[in-house]
Amino acid sequence: MYAVKALYDGVNFKPKQPIAIKEQYEVIITFVEPVKKDIPSNLPFKRGCMKNSMWMDDDFNAPLEDFKEYMQ
Repeated sequence: MYAVKALYDGVNFKPKQPIAIKEQYEVIITFVEPVKKDIPSNLPFKRGCMKNSMWMDDDFNAPLEDFKEYMQ
């Protein structure tokens, strides 16, 4: 028995790795789960919708004055 992961596009099977078998085999094909290609359209946001809306100070990693006495 030899197991191979593959993608199915409705017509063809495309193996995810090379198959080193040279002779003919009878196969059993099991559909595991659909491939998720994108964020579902029913969500209230899309990819990149928050781009350029957040920023961080240049001194973000600088020590805070409030903890100065503990940092010594």
